[in-house]
Amino acid sequence: MDHMTHMNHSAMDHTHHHHPTMAPPPTTTGHDHGGVGGGGHEGGHGGMRMTFYFDYKNVELLFTGLMINSPGEMVGACVGVFLLAVFYEGLKIGREVLLRRSHVNVRYNSMPLPGSDGTVLMETHKTVGQRMLSPAHFLQTLLHIIQVVVSYLLMLVFMTYNGFLCIAVALGAGMGYFLFSWRKAVVVDITEHCH
Repeated sequence: MDHMTHMNHSAMDHTHHHHPTMAPPPTTTGHDHGGVGGGGHEGGHGGMRMTFYFDYKNVELLFTGLMINSPGEMVGACVGVFLLAVFYEGLKIGREVLLRRSHVNVRYNSMPLPGSDGTVLMETHKTVGQRMLSPAHFLQTLLHIIQVVVSYLLMLVFMTYNGFLCIAVALGAGMGYFLFSWRKAVVVDITEHCH
């Protein structure tokens, strides 16, 4: 019985016991420029920078071994990223155009509607459909996969926090929108009247 009381007392009373505390791991500020263990990566978040910077040395782009180390390589990378962003915007608009063209399965359905004076009016509705197992849907699926991959690649380029590459992504997206968005159809409801 005395042993049981001693166990409960020692299990509950932790006020007199001192546990050593561990010091938090040292952190870096992201401003280490090639110190020990730098390995081309800078910053304290697993080697990633978390602030924007403008530099062209030791910039790793998407893949291991794709390292930018000169102004010429940075210009080439920016041109490539710019064109990829233009392609992405063109792909988005192109998919919409293809989707509109593939909607050839159009049916017109007439629905009877009672009029205010007891007559029956016929209203026509257009129904557009697409089959799941059609070549157009397979093409849209393939293009959707490509669009998702390209969008993630552009996001990862932006997440390098390199100012030159981020500007290239933004300018490419803007140029792509300028070149292709005017082809988007504007839907106007001709049955809508202003009173």
